[in-house]
Amino acid sequence: MAYKDILVYLDPTTEAEERLKLALELATLHGANLIGVEASMRGTLVGDWAERAEDIRQAFEEGTRNAHIKSHYTPSTLETDGERFSHCVDLILAPAPESQAQQFIRRGLLDRALFESGAPMLILPPDWRSGPVGANIVIAWNGGREALRAVHDAMPFLQRAAKVVVFTFSARPSDLRASADLLAEHLGRHGVKASVSDWTNTGDLTAVDALFADLDSQDADLIVAGAFGHSRFYESVFGGVSLDLMRQQTLPVLMSH
Repeated sequence: MAYKDILVYLDPTTEAEERLKLALELATLHGANLIGVEASMRGTLVGDWAERAEDIRQAFEEGTRNAHIKSHYTPSTLETDGERFSHCVDLILAPAPESQAQQFIRRGLLDRALFESGAPMLILPPDWRSGPVGANIVIAWNGGREALRAVHDAMPFLQRAAKVVVFTFSARPSDLRASADLLAEHLGRHGVKASVSDWTNTGDLTAVDALFADLDSQDADLIVAGAFGHSRFYESVFGGVSLDLMRQQTLPVLMSH
């Protein structure tokens, strides 16, 4: 399996440079068409920021040309055009809710992309620098619809990974371990060898604390998780594990809703 249409949201920050580098790497790996969308609000690209946005645009065009990647770039003046593309892609690259980019990106744009487009979103943490993504993957598994959707959407990563761990958490005794074992068997039929890390009956330990404790021992470079809750994820108006994970984000996270 491969991602054949990849969209990357761009802005004038240094974070966008790293986001673009990863997008170019993924587009090259998958032989994908790369869509660059300048996501900044009107009026924010002035002075030095306008120059930075132009540098990012040139980097996009030069990078895709040098790598012989089919591409399309949408400037910030074509807002609805950028949103239209999000409904016809296999993967979206976006900044984190707590990133510097949020002061530029159009209100509600990333929420709509995550919750309405149907495409998975690869969210990079603030201050992330280029490195492996998808060699060692942890699946945050709760047995729900969104988690399974995220697993299926992450299959191109999972099938290339050197290590895959299914992380399951419950503060009280539950049947999640059995569900995680079934998922591991399901992944095996897709050619993905996965082990299970069982964090059930943990008492007062929170899911996110357990997840990051587990990641320390797994050397993960990607988390796969369902996006739970309602809209306005990026505006932090609802709680839950998804938002807590983003507030403590140190690794790329692939989310689906």
